[in-house]
Amino acid sequence: MPDGTPLLAMRGIGKSFPGVRALAGVRLDVHAGEVHALLGENGAGKSTLCNVLSGAFGSYEGSVELAGEPVALHSPGHARRLGIGMIHQELTLVPDMSVADNILLGAEPRTRLGRVDARRMRDRAATLLADVGLRLDPRQPVRQCRIAEQQLIELAKALSGDLRVLIMDEPTSALADAEVRRLFAVIRTLTARGVAVVYISHRLEELEEIADTVTVLRDGGYVGTRAMAGADRAELIGMMVGRPLGELYPRPASVAADAPVRLRAERLTLTGDTRTGRTALHDVDVHVRAGEIVGLAGLMGAGRTEVLESVYGAHGPRAVTGRVTLDGVPYRPRSPRWAIRHGLAMVAEDRKAQSLVLGNTVRFNASLAALARFRRYGRVDRRAEGRAVDEQVAALRVRTPGTQAVVGTLSGGNQQKVVLAKCLLTRPSVLLLDEPTRGVDVGAKAEIYAICHRLAEQGTAILMVSSELPELLALCDRIVVLCEGRVTAELDRAEATQERILTAAMARGTVLTRTAAGRTEEEVHDR
Repeated sequence: MPDGTPLLAMRGIGKSFPGVRALAGVRLDVHAGEVHALLGENGAGKSTLCNVLSGAFGSYEGSVELAGEPVALHSPGHARRLGIGMIHQELTLVPDMSVADNILLGAEPRTRLGRVDARRMRDRAATLLADVGLRLDPRQPVRQCRIAEQQLIELAKALSGDLRVLIMDEPTSALADAEVRRLFAVIRTLTARGVAVVYISHRLEELEEIADTVTVLRDGGYVGTRAMAGADRAELIGMMVGRPLGELYPRPASVAADAPVRLRAERLTLTGDTRTGRTALHDVDVHVRAGEIVGLAGLMGAGRTEVLESVYGAHGPRAVTGRVTLDGVPYRPRSPRWAIRHGLAMVAEDRKAQSLVLGNTVRFNASLAALARFRRYGRVDRRAEGRAVDEQVAALRVRTPGTQAVVGTLSGGNQQKVVLAKCLLTRPSVLLLDEPTRGVDVGAKAEIYAICHRLAEQGTAILMVSSELPELLALCDRIVVLCEGRVTAELDRAEATQERILTAAMARGTVLTRTAAGRTEEEVHDR
């Protein structure tokens, strides 16, 4: 753009919903070839602002200029025709359609007779998938893809058009480090072509690497804009939260070596399923002591989620073999309901599809798994249930108009807090966490970390999956690394580093074995 004119200029943007003022007087300038980060707590208005820009909200206050020309954004289709694409935090794919159908939906290549050209469509989809580092059959239904794969399919979909502005709302929330590297390479290719990128993320360390400029929002209002190169992390956090945050990763005392083992899984094996994209597990050993936090690390498709789901009974008793004990007592994972009865609770990877009833209330969702706790003489004690939900909502600082608010109207991070409240109300002795801070702001992360440490101090055993290696390294007493459904390393806090974890995560064909003396040695198998 001439004379430093921004490619995108938003002025005085406002948006209201019934009972909520989501945005008020927000401004944003984004230049061609720039990665412009949006920072703010959950509920600060970041996603609402981007939904205005993508045309999802046809009515809004203020003005938008694209390449110096005023535009009125009234639909996503109109925004796409203007060259504005968006990757949403909550995925917008059609599960029962193929990968190719999703990528080119509404822009299908046609034959001379006007019919969809299936061959050209598959070839085009395969090229776009390769651009984002995915090796998938374009004919495969999206339902069979993992969350991380679906996130990259969303990126391929955005790249299918003639882009001028790309909005990315938490694009790395389900990606492991290797996939994040690939994503950043794609972003740099786009910005080199002059594409402007609006990038929402709660991971300050990745913004320091990829972003040029940062704008901070708080409570629906504009706080300030800084050049990312000269921005101080403490200053940005202060702008975001408007209050002292304290240490992000408080380190508790180490767990005693003789603490009782709450959960032990030995030779855990799960049959794979190509229809659902489920990774097979092969003789996985993992244990968690009372008061211990154990992390599961690995690349996309390594089997981390499958370990949690197998212990939780999500795959039923027939698909899973091995020996599982709870407090030394044999336990057979039958179903999630069976797991809850025996003191297990799980925060699932995909809150929208697996953990929440989006059309129902905060109270309904938070108490759903714990209703047996409030049952008196065959009926639910609604007063006791309401008090317990109110206490959890307050403790987790859920931003909601009230517990009768529909959970689907909350921001993604506040929905995640409701999922955590749902688990804690069951009073678990073993807590399974699958990407517990996905889409959660830095303030909420600190609160979730503090809750995890408090639960551990009370004797709860925590087994968690995270794609953020700094999170695992700071929180966990031990880290178990998986590759292709096998354990390739088990590291305690003192010896764990990002380099050792990544080396083990890419150790194809390597299996961790134990010697009689308890030491470990690696055994390489031909595959």
